[in-house]
Amino acid sequence: MSTDFHIVVCGSIVPDPLQTLKPVDGPAGPALQNEMMLPAVLDPWAGHALYEAANLAKNYPGSRVWLVSLGPKAKLQQVMMSVSQKAPFELVVADGSASGFTDSFETAKILADTIDGIADLDKSKLLLFGGWQSASRGSGAVMQMVGEMLGVTEQFQGVDRITIGSDGSIEVMERIEGGSYQKSIVDAAPAVLGWATGELPEPPNNPQIGMQNMQKNMPALQRAQPADLSGSSLSFESVEVPQQRRETRVVKDVPVEEMAKEIVEWLKA
Repeated sequence: MSTDFHIVVCGSIVPDPLQTLKPVDGPAGPALQNEMMLPAVLDPWAGHALYEAANLAKNYPGSRVWLVSLGPKAKLQQVMMSVSQKAPFELVVADGSASGFTDSFETAKILADTIDGIADLDKSKLLLFGGWQSASRGSGAVMQMVGEMLGVTEQFQGVDRITIGSDGSIEVMERIEGGSYQKSIVDAAPAVLGWATGELPEPPNNPQIGMQNMQKNMPALQRAQPADLSGSSLSFESVEVPQQRRETRVVKDVPVEEMAKEIVEWLKA
């Protein structure tokens, strides 16, 4: 049986995790200090989804991969120069904020509308990939809402591996509590897969793939339409970086029960 997929990966950019982030109150609400100056990377969770998508497409000829990204196109262009060397994909951009302070529902709506606008997408072959979580938002809700808005109800979160059967069925390995996995089988696409870390390493840079990607992706960046995220009633009273707190006391010959009790009292305080 011939099997091919149309794989849409949702993923945006986040500040490089090695940077020190400081929240500030901006004219449009909370933001990061010097956010547009911070070096950015592809969200690591979305990166795992992209590499899994590219590997799946390579193994099933005729498959296509789109990376749908909501973010400021100037920053996206910088990041895509390196990401495009990792795997072949077609970029679709919505030009807007990639901030972790944007509303999850509004983000999902923009992504769903953008995916709906992909001319060659066959939804009967759709596998919607994305990060189970996000390095900028961490709500774990965006992919679920995008799937619902697109009418895809077969959804799996915390995925580490999928196996395609000869009949087109998809066996999914999802993380559950206690370091265990839940194995599920869906008859066929469409399906939503929120990836954890997967099982693939980060691909090496391939300048040839990068040049082929950028020939398609630069025009996609230029055609990016502004994304309106102003419809949310979400508001923040305040934002701050969690404060580090360390209190050390060296003691000897203290019973374990007494130490445990003292730790509990300290946490309560």
